[in-house]
Amino acid sequence: MSRHKSTMSEALKEEIARELGVYNTVSSEGWGAVTSRDCGNMVKKAIEMAERSVNQ
Repeated sequence: MSRHKSTMSEALKEEIARELGVYNTVSSEGWGAVTSRDCGNMVKKAIEMAERSVNQ
């Protein structure tokens, strides 16, 4: 179990992982197997989604 409080829900992380094509890695090996590049891309995508929702 993580010691850090997550700011993104598991559902949102999984949705973004599916969009970016890394969900198979997450489901078979866990979040620890996701590359730092893919994690960065997930954060970028989450920021884009948040900015879009604020601007609407």
